[in-house]
Amino acid sequence: MRISFIVNGKSVELDVSPKKRLLDILHDDLDLISVKEGCGKGECGACAVIFNGERVNSCLIPAFQTDGSEVITLEGLKELPGYAAIERAYVEHGAVQCGFCLSGFVVSTVAFLKEKKSPADEEEIKEKLAGNLCRCTGYTKIIEAVKDLSLQEDLRRQPEAEVSHYVKK
Repeated sequence: MRISFIVNGKSVELDVSPKKRLLDILHDDLDLISVKEGCGKGECGACAVIFNGERVNSCLIPAFQTDGSEVITLEGLKELPGYAAIERAYVEHGAVQCGFCLSGFVVSTVAFLKEKKSPADEEEIKEKLAGNLCRCTGYTKIIEAVKDLSLQEDLRRQPEAEVSHYVKK
């Protein structure tokens, strides 16, 4: 089947099996290596992307659903001005260890900040990041990084403007 969609602001057309997953298309066909397979069941968040404006696990999206869609991966987020602040917060708080889960957490952080209009408390952050698993950090440092980011009023507004550059509302 022939599909066309937008990835990180660029139009893509591919011939793929309708049963192929968005995860495989992004990682294998488009060489977007930030999208990783962890569990393959939508439970770990390693393959998280922004799909039509929403954070999703790309291992759960079949190819036929991607036609006409808009997708943002970590590679696309890295091109946005607000990404440096997110990267800095994760590093400063020691929220990065092996790095396998990092892209999924960053995508989830951006999706969270995009909808957040006020500073977040720990419980709210835990709820929004619940779809991401990390086996190294114990989550405390990740939560601290996201809490720090949510305190930055300009950053809370910035991801929405930046992400909307790629994704229509």
